[in-house]
Amino acid sequence: MAGLLFDTSLYIDALRSGHDALLRIRTIAEGGPVWLSAVVLAELYAGAVGRALRTVEKLDQDFRTADRMLVPSASDWAATGRALAHLREKFGYELTGRARIMGDALIAMSAARTGTTVITRNERDFARLAGFRPFSWRIAMP
Repeated sequence: MAGLLFDTSLYIDALRSGHDALLRIRTIAEGGPVWLSAVVLAELYAGAVGRALRTVEKLDQDFRTADRMLVPSASDWAATGRALAHLREKFGYELTGRARIMGDALIAMSAARTGTTVITRNERDFARLAGFRPFSWRIAMP
């Protein structure tokens, strides 16, 4: 299943800048097919209104039709719980920090299971998660 998966922040940037074309499914030559995490989709729906909501609905439809939706498995949820406990012990994440990072942890654990590369702007949290369970990730260029 290798390919690329964009973190929520990249989609939000595209929505805010009006670059809806960036949201379409496409293949990136050096990275393979683009996948959409169900976690990212939920985060996008949670914040979308008006035109952005219609764009997210189209994004949802396109990735479902292409069968490129990455949904966390039961083992991903369990690994996420273990990762959050590890981060709490090592870095002192409290309830607020754990709630914020849970989505990122689910994305990371799903990526680790499938060999998908996460593209993100959240270097700190993804670096810490990769320290718990290695997975492929890289920082998006601005």
